[in-house]
Amino acid sequence: MGIPAIAVENLNFSWQSDKKILDHCNLQVPKGEFWMLLGINGSGKSTLLRILAGLLQETSGEVQLMQPVGLVFQNPDHQLVMPTVGADVAFGLVSEQLSMSATKMRVSEALSAVGLTDYVRRPIYALSGGQKQRVAIAGAIARHCEVLLLDEPTALLDGDTQLDLVKQVRNLVKDRGMTALWVTHRLDELDYCDGAFLLEHGRVVDQGDPQKLKYRLQNHSKQ
Repeated sequence: MGIPAIAVENLNFSWQSDKKILDHCNLQVPKGEFWMLLGINGSGKSTLLRILAGLLQETSGEVQLMQPVGLVFQNPDHQLVMPTVGADVAFGLVSEQLSMSATKMRVSEALSAVGLTDYVRRPIYALSGGQKQRVAIAGAIARHCEVLLLDEPTALLDGDTQLDLVKQVRNLVKDRGMTALWVTHRLDELDYCDGAFLLEHGRVVDQGDPQKLKYRLQNHSKQ
């Protein structure tokens, strides 16, 4: 395994002292790779992603990520805040205090990367679900994020759009040297990643070859 862009060691988290959501969780995602995180509802997937994104504080353990980090929610309406595509992508750059020309260049570059070059003035409300997710990803690209965290980003999309988004993220990871961790419960999405983790009761119980995990879970579901 190469240099980790995401490293989690003995991570614990609980809302109440008697119920652990994450229990000595360990994982590493190599820099420049696209990994997926699987597990049934309640296994701790979204909690782990929110800790990685800095939205929750772990109870104990170590978390290290290359910065900056971008987070894409399951529902893009929860994170798109400006009225148009270009304005929303630019919004994430405010803290960098860039010049107008530098901001426009970053926005144009990011929208080109997700195939939305001609959408810069398009109202957010006029976009499809898949297009909204791509705008959210463009925001992370514009900020030159090293790590992209995606929390079931295809959950609200139809079948063809789901796989289009998976392929696009895979291509971005490979073309731009980003690192991505994608939470999913869809086994067909495993065909596009470099590796996967299986989370059960807050612990990683299997990891590595995504096809091996896919085979294991398919057989388990038939039993």
